[in-house]
Amino acid sequence: MNYYNILFYFVTLNHTLTILLMGHHHSHEQEKGGNIKVAFFLNISFTIIEIIGGVLTNSVAILSDALHDLGDSLSLGLAWYFEKKSKKGRSKNFSFGYKRFSLLGALINAIVLIIGSIFILRETIPRIINPEPVDTKGMILLAILGIFVNGLAVLRLKKGTSLNEKVISLHLLEDVFGWIAVLIGAIAIYYFNSPIIDPILSFLIAGFILFNVYKNLNKVIKVIMQGTPINTNLEKITNYFNSVNQIHDIHDLHIWSMDGEYNVLTAHIVLKEGLKPTNINSLKTELKENLFDLGINHSTLEFENINEKCMLQEH
Repeated sequence: MNYYNILFYFVTLNHTLTILLMGHHHSHEQEKGGNIKVAFFLNISFTIIEIIGGVLTNSVAILSDALHDLGDSLSLGLAWYFEKKSKKGRSKNFSFGYKRFSLLGALINAIVLIIGSIFILRETIPRIINPEPVDTKGMILLAILGIFVNGLAVLRLKKGTSLNEKVISLHLLEDVFGWIAVLIGAIAIYYFNSPIIDPILSFLIAGFILFNVYKNLNKVIKVIMQGTPINTNLEKITNYFNSVNQIHDIHDLHIWSMDGEYNVLTAHIVLKEGLKPTNINSLKTELKENLFDLGINHSTLEFENINEKCMLQEH
């Protein structure tokens, strides 16, 4: 069987799957995470097409982008799974719920991409020295399909309202530009007969993947080490507390994130003298509402009197 027939078969299968998924999602428009599920199945089905197409066209650039899309598919699949998992809420084993499980997903994704990138680079570097011929027509076909599928996923996720959907939408938009680069490279190989362009593209894509893995690992490690979340401002929050008339002092202020999005704050607040219990309750409500506007999703505030000795050793 001619491999163009094989590619056409898988392209048709992917297109059919796309239509079915879009129709299924339309009939369950209110389902939370539905956009992510559609994008996941689009990506994973197309990743299979890429791997087959990369082997048939002898293109390491296509295989490199298949690795990139595999990483996206893992991210989408894990995001979909953990979004459903988070609905369970807290349990006796996980009192904060399952939000931090997404970090585990990010670590698994990073390990897969690092191992895959090393494999791709091992195949790519010898081809830069001794370029091998590639089937440019097959590359062009796959590149056009890649732009279509990833563009479709971007449009689907842009309709979503969650932060998760918006972040993944931007990531998939990078894939669209990556496929545009592959398309331009394939056309250049076809007209200028320069097969070295293919491994150069592969090297650049693998480097881009490793760069993003490095950035994401830095974020994950910062969350695990309970660093101050990047989407909060410790100085701004401290200044806010100090600007409240009823507050005399604040200490033992800690801010960390459960998963990079859901932020937690704890603090000991020393109140001025003369506040009535009813005033303290209204103050607590006001503080928590304003902290939410400053990027804090969950706050625990302990109030103390001026003459009260804090039980923590450092105070």
